[in-house]
Amino acid sequence: MNRKRITGVRHERIRKKVSGTAERPRLAVHFSGRHIYAQVIDDETGKTIASVNTTEATFRESAKANAETATRVGAAIAQRAKEKSVGAVVFDRGGFRYHGKVKALADAARAEGLNF
Repeated sequence: MNRKRITGVRHERIRKKVSGTAERPRLAVHFSGRHIYAQVIDDETGKTIASVNTTEATFRESAKANAETATRVGAAIAQRAKEKSVGAVVFDRGGFRYHGKVKALADAARAEGLNF
């Protein structure tokens, strides 16, 4: 099986169990070869509450999909979520294993005060 298929199967399995609500939206992360994307989503209404990605102007000069950048994205998504009065989320790792970039992003978001 190729990597994309394995990640997709893992993501489907996770999404069966993880869903965001108004009180506890879902923090979804995605990593491409070059960029990192994080969104806080209310699945009941289908709305994105806050988002951060490395294609934005503040991240563009050093846009690499590595753990250092994931830490910066995690801190930024936590700050934007707190600005929108979101203090607690459920974490959707998007089919990626919880280590490296995923763990760095999650730890940075927790350090900024986001609970999950």
